[in-house]
Amino acid sequence: MLGFWIFMLIMNLLIPVIMVIVGSVFIKSPPGEINIIAGYRTSMSMKNKDTWKFAHNYCGNLWRVIGLIMLPPSVMAMFFVFGESVGIVGILGGVLCMMQCVFMIMPVVFTEKALKKNFDTEGNRRVL
Repeated sequence: MLGFWIFMLIMNLLIPVIMVIVGSVFIKSPPGEINIIAGYRTSMSMKNKDTWKFAHNYCGNLWRVIGLIMLPPSVMAMFFVFGESVGIVGILGGVLCMMQCVFMIMPVVFTEKALKKNFDTEGNRRVL
């Protein structure tokens, strides 16, 4: 049972840790060229280099902050079920993972709103 609990703890720390790492990479060194393979790729973010850099910086900041915020509650939630049956640990781990996925996707919505606020449909910066 302890082995499964440790496994679930590690699995539930993967999403927040990856968000922190990818967010930091997006901020410090986003993909230099707009491409269809790597990076924050939406039709708005790929309009030009300015939208590309803005999207990576904005989403990177959100992912890094949200990932850091998610780490302590994820650990605390898993300690809440320490010593419980495999079924209880698995259910909590699964629910926690689904919630983390929602928080991982939410920054995309906010990044797209920020892109639309700061750029017109052609990718030109708006004067705010």
